[in-house]
Amino acid sequence: MNDIKSIKLPLNLAIKYLSYRPRTVYEMQGYIEKKGFSEDIIKKIIEILLEQNHLNDKNFTTLFVESKVRNKPKSKFAFQYELKKKGVNTSIVDAVLEQYDDQDLALKAVRPKIRMWQNLDEDKFKKKMMNFLRYRGFNYDICLSTLNFFLESKDSIKEG
Repeated sequence: MNDIKSIKLPLNLAIKYLSYRPRTVYEMQGYIEKKGFSEDIIKKIIEILLEQNHLNDKNFTTLFVESKVRNKPKSKFAFQYELKKKGVNTSIVDAVLEQYDDQDLALKAVRPKIRMWQNLDEDKFKKKMMNFLRYRGFNYDICLSTLNFFLESKDSIKEG
């Protein structure tokens, strides 16, 4: 009976923490730790949350990447970096990211910006796009091929 009382508060805190958005096991451990609970209680809370599927790093990673791809696409490298900081196992991250292609992500990231940049002179356009893509973690080759794709389509619009 005493065991249930000792985990009731940290469990409620953990569930409240999860109510804002999904978390990784690592994030949850850190949160409960900061609240000053013992290692045993932290382990027990994590165990309960995993059993009840409130914590699931694979689901978290999938939701995280899908949301970012939809709203603010970045490179696979950038996703790996962000998810590593959140304590997600590399094998989970790699499995989730294998369905994505950096070239597609770069095109998707740039499309909403094209209208804003379309009246810039070519040098400014190139600089804007290259900086934008580099900032989002795309490598130089991907940045260049994306730039060329849009420069070619810009030229075909002018000619048409």
